[in-house]
Amino acid sequence: FTPRELVRLHAGYYPAPRAVDDVLRLVGLEEKADARVRTLSGGQRRRLDLGLGIVGQPEVLFLDEPTTGFDPSARRKAWDLVDGLRGLGATILLTTHYLDEAAHLADRLVVIDHGQVVAQGTPEELAASAGQSTVISFRVPSGVAPADLPRIGLDLRVSGPVADVRTSSATADVNALAAWAVGRGIELENLTLRRPSLEDVYLDLVGVQEDVDEAKT
Repeated sequence: FTPRELVRLHAGYYPAPRAVDDVLRLVGLEEKADARVRTLSGGQRRRLDLGLGIVGQPEVLFLDEPTTGFDPSARRKAWDLVDGLRGLGATILLTTHYLDEAAHLADRLVVIDHGQVVAQGTPEELAASAGQSTVISFRVPSGVAPADLPRIGLDLRVSGPVADVRTSSATADVNALAAWAVGRGIELENLTLRRPSLEDVYLDLVGVQEDVDEAKT
């Protein structure tokens, strides 16, 4: 089968399907419309899955990690497609591990960890759960171990070369961090302040749940 043949086949199952060429265009498979499915890349096959899901113009659509394997351009096109379907009144239940995708697309979010719902609400409500905290982010200086960083803020996370400090006293903690760096002749690269992201909130929620699980065991 080719993508065109599969979309046409599935279109025949519905009373008022979307036009085959429109589906192929929406999922970015125009150039591969007549290629054999076995020759498609993993990301292109995911696009085909999405196309088969929308050809019937459903009122309710379940999408399980629909952009896995997509390049950034294809992801944006998929987001535009989901936005368009939502604008037409479709109800969409979407699972994803991409938190920027969840923040961009979702009207409401449900966070699940180890099979348990740990939080739910709008993206704004979940972000607000972080309170009035600020995240200080900077690149860990070369030769400095995470344990050697100053003890500032509410908590410190180091992921690769980047350190994130959540604080409710941004001015005082930035001053303390700068004094620590100046005292050691260190230049802090990529030093920024920002509001907590959805990813920060997610890590807080998952961390809390993991602590509970460990306490139970």
